[in-house]
Amino acid sequence: MTLSSNRLAALRDIMQQTGTTLTALAPGAHMHWVLGYHPHPDERATYLLVGPEAAVMVVPSVNAQDIGARVGLPLHVWTDEDGPAAALASGVAAVLPGGAIKVSLDETMRADAALLLLDHLGNVGRSYATETVGALRMRKDATEFKALKAAALAADEAMKAGFVALRPGLTERQVAEAIRGGFAAQNTPSAFCLVASGPNGAFPHHSTGDRVLQAGDAVVIDIGGTTGGFPSDMTRMAIVGHAPEGYAEVHAVVERAVQAAMAAARPGVVAKAVDKAARDVIADAGYGEYFVHRTGHGLGLEVHEPPYLTATSEAILEEGMVFSIEPGIYIPGRFGIRLEEIVILRADGPEIFSSLPRAAFVST
Repeated sequence: MTLSSNRLAALRDIMQQTGTTLTALAPGAHMHWVLGYHPHPDERATYLLVGPEAAVMVVPSVNAQDIGARVGLPLHVWTDEDGPAAALASGVAAVLPGGAIKVSLDETMRADAALLLLDHLGNVGRSYATETVGALRMRKDATEFKALKAAALAADEAMKAGFVALRPGLTERQVAEAIRGGFAAQNTPSAFCLVASGPNGAFPHHSTGDRVLQAGDAVVIDIGGTTGGFPSDMTRMAIVGHAPEGYAEVHAVVERAVQAAMAAARPGVVAKAVDKAARDVIADAGYGEYFVHRTGHGLGLEVHEPPYLTATSEAILEEGMVFSIEPGIYIPGRFGIRLEEIVILRADGPEIFSSLPRAAFVST
C-alpha cells in the first residue's frame, strides 16, 4: 500500500458529507490506510492533517528524514528543543487557512497529542475518525481482499501444525509453540495464539498456560498471524483422544449458530440482526447464558475494527465488509466451544476466507 490519491479523494468526499473540515490522524491503522505507511508511534507528537484541498504531516525532526523519504507530503518539522506547538500551528494553517469548523480526530491518538491539537483549534465541532477514515476502511478493495485471503490460508496451515502436535502429555504452551512454528515456516509472524484445554476452554480469553492436555479434553485454539501487513484470526476445536460428555450436542448448537449468522448476513442488514440470529439458536437450545460475547468484529489492518456484530450495533452491513462470525458456548468447569470464520460480504452473502473445516480435529 502507498499513498493513494483515490483514498485521499474518498476521504475528502466523506469529509464533505459529514461536514468535516479537518481530519487529524496519528501513527496507526487510520494513517496507514491513507498513506500505505505509518511511523512508529511514540511520545513525540506526529500528525497527518487532511483538509479539503491540502494534506501535510507534522513530524519530529528525529524522524523527518525517514518519513520524508516514504511520504510524498509537505512536512512541518519540530525539534525537541522547541516542541511541536509551532509546527502544529503552521501545519493546520497550511491545510485550513480559514480555520477549522469540525475536526475528525483519530480515536487512537495519544491524549497529550490530541489535547495539544484541540487546544490549538479552540471551540470547534468534533467527531472521531471512525466516521471518516474508519467508515472507508470497512469496505475492502480487491487488493485488501487478496492480502486477507492469503493471511487466512497461512493461518490454516499453522492450525494444521498445531493439530499434528496435539497429544496427551503436552502443555498448552507446547501446542502454541507448534502453531507458531507453523506460522514461521511460512515466514508469517504469529500475532497471538490461544490454546485453552479442558475446563480452561470455558474462559473465552484464556491465557495459554502450562496445563497438561489429557485424554477427553476439548481444546479451543484461537490463532492469528500477519501476512504482508494484514492479520488473520480463526478459531477451531480439537479433541484429545475422545470428546468429553455432551460435547457433540454443544458443538452442533454452535455450528447451527454459525450457519444462522451466515444466513442473516446480507448487504443492507443491520449488524445486530446477525448477532440475534446466532444468539437465538444458542438461547433456544438452552445455552443462552453461556454465550457471553459478541458474534463478531471487523478485520482489516487491525484484528479488531468496525463493524462490530453486537446485540446493539446499528451498523448497516455493506458489500465488501470483512468481519468474523464466532459464536461460542462456555460451560464453567467443563469446556468451551467457539467456531470462528472470517468472511467478506458479497452481494449474495458471506464468502469464507478459511479452507479449514469447522468439524473438531480428533487426535489419535
